[in-house]
Amino acid sequence: MRDILLASASPRRRELLAGLGLNVQTHATNIDESVGEGEDAEALVARLAASKAAVVGARQSGSLVIAADTVVVLDGEILNKPADAEQNRAFITRLAGRTHDVFTGHALRLAARSEDVVVRTLVTFRQLEADEIEGYVLSGEGLDKAGGYAIQGRGAALVARLDGCYSNVVGLSLPAVVESARRLGVRLV
Repeated sequence: MRDILLASASPRRRELLAGLGLNVQTHATNIDESVGEGEDAEALVARLAASKAAVVGARQSGSLVIAADTVVVLDGEILNKPADAEQNRAFITRLAGRTHDVFTGHALRLAARSEDVVVRTLVTFRQLEADEIEGYVLSGEGLDKAGGYAIQGRGAALVARLDGCYSNVVGLSLPAVVESARRLGVRLV
């Protein structure tokens, strides 16, 4: 297989794919990520992943393009990347002691063929003390992450339980990507 084209600048997604021994080229996309009127989280991540894959696939046909988009949902509200430390604090405070959804839309393109799948993982935070929340927020780790935390970093200590795919919470469900690629005739593992 030639290089994998990752339609994302996310170092976490790149690291996940590189961990499979793949040669990954990242291609950032600049698409409008606004939520459409009446659009739920699943539809949003599916649409955004497909849009990213289309942009990169149009530039480079013949290579496998992988795109993804991840959101955190609590009580039906999408918690995107926090704008600042104050919003990050609010997100972590709301998530503390509760279960939320993490949805990642995956879009794979190979020439004119495509595979799209949305993966859902349930994540439960443990009860958190105010000083733990403050310490996490001050670390700055959650500022560029959906929901304001990184499960692959210090944020792992916030999580009490996970039901579903761990790598999905990082930002890319490796099992979903491997199975989708196989349906396109590409073996990744």
